[in-house]
Amino acid sequence: MSEDKKIKYGAEQIQVLEGLEAVRKRPGMYIGSTSLRGLHHLVYEVVDNSIDEALAGYCTHIEVEIGEDNSISVIDNGRGIPVAMHKVGKPAVEVVLTVLHAGGKFGGDGYPISGGLHGVGISVVNALSEWTRVEVKRDGYLYTISFKRGVTDQPLMKVRPLRPGEETGTHVTFKPDKEIFPDTVYDFDTLKTRLRELAFLNKGLHITLTDKRGDGKQEVYCYEGGLVSFVEFLNENRTAVNPTVVQIDGEKNKVIVDIAMQYNDGYSENILSFVNDIFTEEGGTHLSGFRSGLTRTINDYGRQAGLIKDNEDNLSGDDVREGLTAVISVKVREPQFEGQTKTKLGNSEVKGIVDNIVSDGLREYLEEHPAEAKNIINKTISASRARQAARRARELTRRKNALEISSLPGKLADCSEKNPDQTEIYLVEGDSAGGSAKQGRDRRFQAILPLRGKIINVEKARLDKILANDEIRSMITAFGTGIGEEFDITKRRYDKIIIMTDADVDGAHIRTLLLTFFYRFMKPLIEQGHVYIAQPPLYQVRKGKQVWYLYTDEAMNAKLEELGKDSSVVVQRYKGLGEMNPEQLWETTMDPANRTMLKVHLEDAVEADKIFSVLMGDKVEPRRKFIEENAKKVRNLDL
Repeated sequence: MSEDKKIKYGAEQIQVLEGLEAVRKRPGMYIGSTSLRGLHHLVYEVVDNSIDEALAGYCTHIEVEIGEDNSISVIDNGRGIPVAMHKVGKPAVEVVLTVLHAGGKFGGDGYPISGGLHGVGISVVNALSEWTRVEVKRDGYLYTISFKRGVTDQPLMKVRPLRPGEETGTHVTFKPDKEIFPDTVYDFDTLKTRLRELAFLNKGLHITLTDKRGDGKQEVYCYEGGLVSFVEFLNENRTAVNPTVVQIDGEKNKVIVDIAMQYNDGYSENILSFVNDIFTEEGGTHLSGFRSGLTRTINDYGRQAGLIKDNEDNLSGDDVREGLTAVISVKVREPQFEGQTKTKLGNSEVKGIVDNIVSDGLREYLEEHPAEAKNIINKTISASRARQAARRARELTRRKNALEISSLPGKLADCSEKNPDQTEIYLVEGDSAGGSAKQGRDRRFQAILPLRGKIINVEKARLDKILANDEIRSMITAFGTGIGEEFDITKRRYDKIIIMTDADVDGAHIRTLLLTFFYRFMKPLIEQGHVYIAQPPLYQVRKGKQVWYLYTDEAMNAKLEELGKDSSVVVQRYKGLGEMNPEQLWETTMDPANRTMLKVHLEDAVEADKIFSVLMGDKVEPRRKFIEENAKKVRNLDL
């Protein structure tokens, strides 16, 4: 290599990023991404500071406002960020907003229990905002300080004395920086979901969300019932087995445990666990303690009451959790998180504490509510019998060895590539489209599994009935992961599972049935980004030898307007995938170089669970209400 082409690497190439420059340089390291998810994360970081004030017992009201310019204001009536001079020579409020890992959560008595553990929250928000303004009411005065892109713009000023009766607190307003975020438009419903969740988790806390854009709207949340109200909300569209929600709480070794649970007549478990108001999607020791305490107590009570006979096996964990909705909230002074997303509690002492509190509280409930206790035990016994049938049915879906291709479903057209990170499988509606897909695919890495008819609605069936469905058995066998308690994502045979259905009502129904199945029995496939929805074109427009494929009505109308009124223009509306020949299907929907696909995300477990229950459950009225409220949002509907 010539001397002038050598890359220099010496002391002068070592860069030191001052202040918050590192955050602006690599925002994804601090908020995950600069997508809409990261944009909304900014709000949560500021709100979490107010929640910490509530956990400490100093805040009763939190207001969140979306401004007309998509700025965000978070106002609380807590103690107010300290304004006295810090030992570094700046006011404490300026240090908190301009220095990473600076806050009141690293020891001492400022926040005995806190959701924010790293001290990067509000300083990161400041760094990624075009401007930030902070008002603090404390020590008898109103103070203000402002920043531009993380740098102090107006130093701390003492504005005026507080008026008689005026509350202390903090008012933070920030405008996300368009240089960082491609989209700076906040979604009201996304913020609503998280703020409602926080109100459930903090009994009696008032949280208001106001949208000042357009016509404006407002939501106010305050739940005196706390987690009991949360469980009632989750089970709103289900029929309860025990109408009285079980409420369990206790404290041991400074670990505070709060649990609410209720059984419904469904077959899926829905257990949400939180540590210091942080959703622990991977569970942890608090969830393990809950499960062990629940299983042991149900078995002990069932035998004591004579409902489980001496010659019968103990109920399993899956049996006692069938149809269970529960919310587990623990407050821990020094939480240790682990796992892929750092949302799995690792404190070993918490398991035994939760186990003991659940055992004592649940036994007390069962003894005081004998009729409801009998219903619960009978439901779990019924689940146990179904589990035995499911075990026999599950044998039909097993493959002895990943290399035994003969054990795969006969209708599966598999690919030749064996590395699961480089393969994909299309779930295709019907034999006609399946035939076109098999002919048009790239056989090296694309597999095709045609589905005949609609799969069973898993929201209304137990696992033994589900496993008796041929189409579901074919999918489980093809995917290789197993199902339920045997599910193992490391055994998956494909990186992408792509749902490819017609763009009509039947296609949408089949798609919803498949998504419900994945959500209830193979949720990690969604959580880890392996499920996609294909986007076939709605129209083909031809003029002479030129052909355009268009995916929306708007795009088609725009193309026709561009081409003008010309009799040589031919428009074809695709009613189904079977109308495309193999070459067209490959070119528009299956070719990685040209295709458009939607990745299925699980942004909010609570909202997803409710929607699947509404759309696929037994109750008609919630479904009718959902359709009426969302009918105007439908863009393409074939009747």
